[in-house]
Amino acid sequence: MTSTTTVLAVIPARGGSKGVPAKNLAPVAGLPLVARAVRACRDARLVTDVVVSTDDAEIAAAGRAVGSEAVHRPAAIAGDTASSESAVLHAMDAFEATHGRRVDVVLLVQCTSPFLTADDVNGAVEPIVAGAAETALTVAPSHGFLWRRTESGGTGVNHDKAHRPRRQDREPEYLETGAVYAMDAEGFRGHRHRFFGRTALVVSDPARVLEIDDPHDLARARALAPLLDTPLTPRAEDVDAVVLDFDGTQTDDRVHIDADGREFVSVHRGDGLGIAALRRAGIPLLILSTEQNPVVAARARKLRIPVLHGVDRKDLALKQWCEEQGIDPQRVLYAGNDVNDLPCFHLVGWPVAVGSAHDSVRAAARAVTVTPGGSGAIREIAAWLLGPELHTPNT
Repeated sequence: MTSTTTVLAVIPARGGSKGVPAKNLAPVAGLPLVARAVRACRDARLVTDVVVSTDDAEIAAAGRAVGSEAVHRPAAIAGDTASSESAVLHAMDAFEATHGRRVDVVLLVQCTSPFLTADDVNGAVEPIVAGAAETALTVAPSHGFLWRRTESGGTGVNHDKAHRPRRQDREPEYLETGAVYAMDAEGFRGHRHRFFGRTALVVSDPARVLEIDDPHDLARARALAPLLDTPLTPRAEDVDAVVLDFDGTQTDDRVHIDADGREFVSVHRGDGLGIAALRRAGIPLLILSTEQNPVVAARARKLRIPVLHGVDRKDLALKQWCEEQGIDPQRVLYAGNDVNDLPCFHLVGWPVAVGSAHDSVRAAARAVTVTPGGSGAIREIAAWLLGPELHTPNT
């Protein structure tokens, strides 16, 4: 590969989906599926450019937010019967017309494979740029015996049912993962199909192979993400504002009630230290809570940060606050702990769950603190942004 080689990753992502509504925007570990695909391609050292081909403005915005370009896909090639190849060819033409550069290698990357890695992407590009193959695809080792239904009951597809060889005695077989296809661009234009010439197999980790076609697949992806994703925490340059839930996030979610019915909660001094450091660093802060108890406002006054509490729709209040402050929600870190925080999680770029959060909230988060709510979780978040010593420009 030379410095002038253009490797274009095209991610087809239509707005319509029958199996999972708005599938390509469905979050897994806090990131829409389309954003996860873009991130894998952007992290691949051999990919020079990434384009999302879509007919949906929200999908285009989600792709741009993590570093891709967007190409509007015409209605003629955006329906249920349109091929992925047609989207890739259209995106190649649009890219070359815009940039004045010829594409040398083109990739078809499916955002329905949430655990795609940069190594998978690089592995598909390498044999093409080396001249060892004209096409490549990601596969996973398969050792299963396949069967086909027949009128007589069933017959073996990849084996003789009367002879069952041991696993170690069988020729290896590979399952197409559907995640990445790489093609020599000139050959792809001529054949208009993803397989031609010599085809290289790029073996992926079978534990990471999952295609999202229905809600059950999406639920599995969200459950697996904490096990398969590389832990990721934001830095100060990733965030323009920090918004904090109160109960269960800055407290341990317990309420103490005296004989007169007055309610009391416990907070953590370390959280106050972290919030003070964030405030000194000039990061806009907000406490956002549905709780009407005046203790929320009292705590905000103590911390010297604004508060919105007693609100019914936290996501609408957060959206309005971002508009008033001129802050892109994709640049907001929102920390929460329970299901009423999920609408805000879907709005922001950095949804963060405290360590004691509900399982569904942890699954939707992009990052999770080690520390439980009310025990210094906000201090931990401040350390992500400012470093463990909480250094700020004024200290």
